[in-house]
Amino acid sequence: MSWFAGITQILLVLALLAAAHVPLGNYMARVFLSETDTRAESVLYRLTGVDSSSQQRWRTYFLSVLGFTAVSLVVLFGLLRLQHVLPLSNGKSDVPVDQAINTAVSFVTNTNWQSYSGETTMGFLAQMAGLAVQNFVSAAVGIAVAVALIRGLMRSNSLFIGNFWVDLTRSTLRILLPLSVLFAIIYMGLGVIDNLTPDQVVHTVTGGTHAADAAQAGSTITQTIPGGPDASQEVIKHLGTNGGGFFNANSAHPLSAPSALVNLANIFLILLIPSALPRTFGIMVGSRKQGWAILVAMATFFVLSLAAVIALETTTTTPASHAAGAAMEGRETRFGVIPSAFFAVATTLTSTGAIDSAHSSYSGLGGAVLMINMMIGEIAPGGVGSGLYGMLIVAIVAVFVCGLMVGRTPEFLGKRIGRTEITLASTFILVSPALTLIGTAVATLCPGTLDSVLNTTSAIQSSGHATAQTAQTATQLNPHALSEILYAFTSAANNNGSAFAGLDANTPFFNIALAIAMLLGRLVPIGAVLALAGALAKQTPAEASPGTLPTHRPLFVGVVVGSGFVISALTFLPVLALGPINEGLM
Repeated sequence: MSWFAGITQILLVLALLAAAHVPLGNYMARVFLSETDTRAESVLYRLTGVDSSSQQRWRTYFLSVLGFTAVSLVVLFGLLRLQHVLPLSNGKSDVPVDQAINTAVSFVTNTNWQSYSGETTMGFLAQMAGLAVQNFVSAAVGIAVAVALIRGLMRSNSLFIGNFWVDLTRSTLRILLPLSVLFAIIYMGLGVIDNLTPDQVVHTVTGGTHAADAAQAGSTITQTIPGGPDASQEVIKHLGTNGGGFFNANSAHPLSAPSALVNLANIFLILLIPSALPRTFGIMVGSRKQGWAILVAMATFFVLSLAAVIALETTTTTPASHAAGAAMEGRETRFGVIPSAFFAVATTLTSTGAIDSAHSSYSGLGGAVLMINMMIGEIAPGGVGSGLYGMLIVAIVAVFVCGLMVGRTPEFLGKRIGRTEITLASTFILVSPALTLIGTAVATLCPGTLDSVLNTTSAIQSSGHATAQTAQTATQLNPHALSEILYAFTSAANNNGSAFAGLDANTPFFNIALAIAMLLGRLVPIGAVLALAGALAKQTPAEASPGTLPTHRPLFVGVVVGSGFVISALTFLPVLALGPINEGLM
């Protein structure tokens, strides 16, 4: 694919996002500012005993999140373990305990990490009633928490930050569901499959016979063609920044993404809601300039990352890449290198985790950029809801740093950023790095875990080591092996879900360790955000004075971007130097 075609596709998607920014952002603001319920919502509240007019303090709001998460985990785990006796299982057996735990935590936390192959492990009922449902509600939880933080900035002398059950319901029924239905119809029209047809064994077009002993038996060449309700799940997978694939090849599978047009539509859906939420934020706090400032900060991160990945992946440094015109290993030819890089940046800068190319096949430095996208907290524009509240946390830290430099009390939207507020913001920022680095250290030191990299990392296979002892020594010295493990824990702790495919994560250790990282990486930051929302809502906004730092001007945007990069650089540079940077320099 030419540079012109690739850049044109990027500009087309960005233009569509720009066109949708104002109407969608305005609509979401009306959804959460409205004081009336729809008829469907009223019926649902009566059935569940929810008083939609009541308000919750931050602790009650958080307990509601925890309770909903616990129930979701139990129900999804039960569906996976009982799959073999449920209808529409298509002959699939029950999911092993450790893998069921990992999968349940993964989808409930909006991570969608997959240590299984979708078409060979999951029946249709598990996909539809289990995984697809969590694609909706886990995304809705993220939006609800973001709206709660916005209310904390909006309100004055208040103990309340909203009602979780109302926010969850409105996010699902008024935002995610209508958009999903619309785009599912479009996707089916574009050729994405959506049916309840079991796997079909067909004879190939070329016919012929198998080689060797199969040929002697005269058997014809056959292929298994999977079916299933994919289009309906493909949409919410991207729209809700979930990322879990109906098929093992995820968005590179020809039945899920049959054309370059569908690939672009996937990127558009990934970025749609996160890029519109800053507009919602600006309207709800009464200053659209604040929303524009947050959006520009997000866009700056995105453009820098996209430019870096495209430059690194289109550089022809090997004979194979020179012959192909770019690094084509692990890419689909129907998409091309530049759109694949666009997809990879979009999916790692949000909490999506879907892939249309093999991230493990990217160059060492290109893979490092994808990791950094997650390490900065996936805030550009980030996951549905989680990207906005993550960026607001970075903005609060930036305000605090600027306040220290000029010797005055830091303020953000009239709310003072004191010891309590900065402690909660720091807790939010430090959780994911701690889980990433501790998990990576334990995995590299724990006996036997390195075997998960030994069997599939081509760089190690090519070294030709025969014994387990020498192979393990090679792994310890191989930067790509460290990158595989580092990427896995970075993805889990930041609720992304993408992976370097060289890691065999379907082991008891990785299933449980990554599940812990996903659960803590989701719930602890949410707890910090809600506590911060409660602390801010109690305050009386201070009037802006001549010395107040304007938080809607280019200077502030620059400080926010700089703060995001500096925090990540100071935290992750040493381990990046040992892994992907070392690999890139080699």
